[in-house]
Amino acid sequence: MSADVHDGALDDALGDARGGGVGGASGDGSDDGEAVRRAVGEAESSRASRLWWDRNADAYQDEHGAFLGDDRFLWGPEGLAEDEARLLGPPERLAGARVLEIGAGAAQCSRWLAAHGARPVALDVSHRQLQHALRIGAEGIALVEADAGALPFPDHSFDLACSAYGAIPFVADPVAVFREVRRVLRPGGRWVFSVTHPIRWALPDEPGPEGLTVSASYFDRTPYVEQDEQGRARYVEHHRTLGDRIRDISAAGLRLTDLVEPEWPAWNGREWGGWSPLRGSLIPGTAVFVCERD
Repeated sequence: MSADVHDGALDDALGDARGGGVGGASGDGSDDGEAVRRAVGEAESSRASRLWWDRNADAYQDEHGAFLGDDRFLWGPEGLAEDEARLLGPPERLAGARVLEIGAGAAQCSRWLAAHGARPVALDVSHRQLQHALRIGAEGIALVEADAGALPFPDHSFDLACSAYGAIPFVADPVAVFREVRRVLRPGGRWVFSVTHPIRWALPDEPGPEGLTVSASYFDRTPYVEQDEQGRARYVEHHRTLGDRIRDISAAGLRLTDLVEPEWPAWNGREWGGWSPLRGSLIPGTAVFVCERD
């Protein structure tokens, strides 16, 4: 997919809302289709992600925008904030740093970075998500519409790269993405990303007690696919075990320096899909990987 860099107002009118129910296979109000586990390649995954997020960006921002805020940097549904976690490093070192946010959505994290003096680039495959970024405000942020597997930047362009649940769960070849991240990072640069904790794939995606009983093999890497009646993927998510993630990082030439499993805080009573205070107090829901480029 070709890159489209947005520095000013880009068709900011949001009158053509297309979002349907978040989590539905079609995203257009239709109940047609089914959820299956089957093999999915990179091209099909990328197409499904772009179409799903374009359809569901409105509903996603409506449902989760208040929790995410306009300029907060949260690593996941637990509410772990970069203000306290400092996984990107000391905040004072952000001033003047070139930072790439992958799977930026409405650029909430990039807005936080800009407020701390960084020069962020917010990249997302979804045009509609980037329209929401413009709606909220993109001052000091470059918005780029592109695929995470083909970053449209020269080598050694960034000091830091980050992704809070963006892109990585939805790509068939994470090593290719990590290699691209390594390519655009300067030597000594840091890459921090969060994903659903792999153990959650063995459990039902339910916030209540039913979500605490193992119902599937943790070792089954078959992707989860929501597809239409013609068998075309409308939503795809890929599972990697914890060991897989670590090996993927190493295979891309990066070095893992920390793995954070955020605990559920007492202040957060909010359910987000399968994330909840009940489950979060017993098992991890998010894994955050901190990596360095030597």
